[in-house]
Amino acid sequence: MTGIRINCKKKKMGELQKQDLKTDKRPYNFKKRSCPLSIDGAPKVDYKNIKLLKRFISEKGKILPSRITNVSTKKQRELSRAVKRARFLALLPYVNN
Repeated sequence: MTGIRINCKKKKMGELQKQDLKTDKRPYNFKKRSCPLSIDGAPKVDYKNIKLLKRFISEKGKILPSRITNVSTKKQRELSRAVKRARFLALLPYVNN
């Protein structure tokens, strides 16, 4: 008999948790932000576009991660490649002082 009661309690707890998820409102509404380089009218990622590349580089000269800039994975790879090319051709500094 005790085994049956334990199973019932577990079942009730699971049901309660599901109900709480449905009725509880999340304290924050996170808006999914889209990639600024994938929208219509966005500039093309190119190593010659220094103005665009500087937006995605930190003050010290590091490439900012996509979780901060909200750039998609594909565009982050393109951006990284463009920054590295621009550095190699001396269009961008490797380190900012």
